[in-house]
Amino acid sequence: MTEIKRLKYFCNGQFIESETEKYENIVDPSTGKVIAQSPRCTEGEVLKAIAAAKNAYPAWSNTPPMKRAQILFKIRDLIMQNLDDLTLSLATENGKVWNEAQGDVLKAIEGTELACGIPTLLMGESLMNAANGIDTVLYKESIGVFVGLVPFNFPAMIPFGWMAPLCIASGNTMVLKASSTTPMTAYKMAAIYKEAGVPDGVINVVTCSRNEAEIFLTHEDVRGITFVGTTNVGKHIYSVAAAHGKRVQALCEAKNHALVLEDAPLERTAAGIINAAFGCAGERCMALPVVVVQESIADKLVELLVELCKETKIGPAYDKTSDLGPVITDDHKKHVLKWIETGLKEGAKLVLDGRDIKVKGCENGSYIGHTIFDHVTSDMTVGQKEIFGPVLCIKRVKDFEEGIKIMNANPYANGSVIFTQNGYYAREFAKRTDGGMVGINVGIPVPIGIFPFSGHKNSFFGDLHALGKDGVKFYTETKSVTTKWFNQEEMKQKTVSTWDGTI
Repeated sequence: MTEIKRLKYFCNGQFIESETEKYENIVDPSTGKVIAQSPRCTEGEVLKAIAAAKNAYPAWSNTPPMKRAQILFKIRDLIMQNLDDLTLSLATENGKVWNEAQGDVLKAIEGTELACGIPTLLMGESLMNAANGIDTVLYKESIGVFVGLVPFNFPAMIPFGWMAPLCIASGNTMVLKASSTTPMTAYKMAAIYKEAGVPDGVINVVTCSRNEAEIFLTHEDVRGITFVGTTNVGKHIYSVAAAHGKRVQALCEAKNHALVLEDAPLERTAAGIINAAFGCAGERCMALPVVVVQESIADKLVELLVELCKETKIGPAYDKTSDLGPVITDDHKKHVLKWIETGLKEGAKLVLDGRDIKVKGCENGSYIGHTIFDHVTSDMTVGQKEIFGPVLCIKRVKDFEEGIKIMNANPYANGSVIFTQNGYYAREFAKRTDGGMVGINVGIPVPIGIFPFSGHKNSFFGDLHALGKDGVKFYTETKSVTTKWFNQEEMKQKTVSTWDGTI
């Protein structure tokens, strides 16, 4: 039997064997086989990673932004050179099919490209002669050590697209707590950062349990926390870390809805819904698990959705012909199956059942097929709470007003979508929806990285979102410098008039 590889953690530029006796199995969800083990780093090792980031900060923060940007350009090129290797690693440990896994890596490149523009993004503001003989300049400065708490579902994009690039480009250092379920891609990316010339200690990657992760929330040397995960955990992180004076951005759960009006092109709309609802096996916070559709076209839309689902191929993630891969673990599969049972008990109509899917040669994989519930009502939890799996709920409404009312009643507000050719309703929707990211005939309305990932309500806790100008502000603080230079006559004066900021 082949010995299972035990991964090392990455600290101060080195891959180090953990002293822990506790390891987590990393399972290929396509086959159910254990492929490696990640260490549950000790408290001492977590503290060591924070210390490495703290020690690296002074020199790195004093490195000119242009030089930091040059290293980011090298990171971008190395990711492209290793695209296939990173894609295979991600597909194997996460279960996303090939195109989705590659898209995950490419989104990390997108965030890196944004960070390459840091010399411009860090430019401040100035005003000459703000008062007589007085000039004021505003600078954007780095802050210190940040921590990224990473979920399993985007092993490349979230830590190395949303978090690390802008953080270190701005002159900060970082400790990433990678998901113990999907850490292999993160460690490969850490090696790329080192190869590109990122100084030791600027980026560190550990895996640990929630007990050790609590250290980050209160440690005096940690200045900020960026988190992606469930709402309950996000609230905890936000409240504890903020109470200890740290900046926090917590990106949390979602139950995104789409409204389909009767004038929408149904074939095109159905195809967009399939991609948004079932891509990445539904394991993304911008998935589209609920469709609110006008009654006049509901039967036809449901019929089209079922037909399109039956045409797709379910298979292992690294098979480039697969359209739908497995969910992340067998435990998560059981969790999703319980939600399907809940939907049936609540009275929803199961029009497509994905519970008994078997993939030849991968019988132990964590597969769930496309599942569609019709006639889901507002009092059913299956249509209100996040399932995080390939389950789509159909809610029927009479008109636009009833639809948007149902959508805005949901406590989550990451994204919201409308499918229509009516400009008036599209505009009304954009104005009135609670969703922070809005799609008009776009099933997954995630903007490119120059804009923030702007969830609302219980989908986000904090003041500054990830990416875009918000991301730059999150990783920097402003300093205003007011200057007065004296002429020869003023230097002879024995009395000093001070400026109190008023004009």
